[in-house]
Amino acid sequence: MNILDKLRAGVTTASADASQAIAAEFAAALPETCTLALHGDLGVGKTTFVQGLARGFGIKENVTSPTFNIYTVHRGPARTLVHLDAYRLETTAQIESLLLEDFLNPPWCLAVEWPEKIAAWIPANTLHLDLGITTDEHHTIRLR
Repeated sequence: MNILDKLRAGVTTASADASQAIAAEFAAALPETCTLALHGDLGVGKTTFVQGLARGFGIKENVTSPTFNIYTVHRGPARTLVHLDAYRLETTAQIESLLLEDFLNPPWCLAVEWPEKIAAWIPANTLHLDLGITTDEHHTIRLR
């Protein structure tokens, strides 16, 4: 079973390292340009997943949540990852003033946390992932 089939079926992990390993494997299967919408509540591992994507792209720098910066650009040896946290975005004017629509037409991988905040701006071919946490604190990842 390849990584796309695994993720469509849903994957459960017991650690941040395991979640990052799944994301790194997924990164290798992604087209050169893509948009990923990461859905889930606070604390379910969206940033952890992006850290795994970065690792899969060979990005060595530290990846943290860009909540206050809104976005961070990470350049790897062969791929660029743009990490966008839309949590604090409330209006179309904010999106336009920050020039965020430029990131939605990628020659890179764009990973969006809180995509529902900018749903009207998300491209139709976006890959949507649902991230969650179980009562026993395992993390779940499912590709829609």
